[in-house]
Amino acid sequence: MKTEEKVGELLKAKNFSLSTAESCTGGGIAALITSVPGSSEYFKGGIVAYSNEVKADLLHVSVETLAQYGAVSRETVVEMVKGAMKTLKTDCAVATSGIAGPGGGTPEKPVGTVWIAAACKNEIATMKQEGDRGRAENVQSAIQNALFMLCSMLK
Repeated sequence: MKTEEKVGELLKAKNFSLSTAESCTGGGIAALITSVPGSSEYFKGGIVAYSNEVKADLLHVSVETLAQYGAVSRETVVEMVKGAMKTLKTDCAVATSGIAGPGGGTPEKPVGTVWIAAACKNEIATMKQEGDRGRAENVQSAIQNALFMLCSMLK
């Protein structure tokens, strides 16, 4: 069984709803979730917040957080995941923000750095994905890691 199918089963079993807040994954998590027949039972929607303006306006990420820590940070994805649950009125959410590449990296945050958050109710887990495997693979890894985190949280 694919991870996105398992996530769906777990959400249905708990009667939980899901939303996504994606930056570097560009809607890839939402696309996988909605590839599962019947996902409308638990998936409410997603926000692709590529710009800091959208992160602030729709996901309630504070401008102070963005200024102090940057878009690619644990602090930002925590606020993104909370903002997704608030804006889309869901029990659970996942969020991603990172540097997919090939450009955009810095010594502090090299290409391939992605912060991921998963949340259900008041529980939030985060992880930092590191290592540059090329843009497509960096994005696919982030999508899978987000789904694995959510799956673990729901078990």
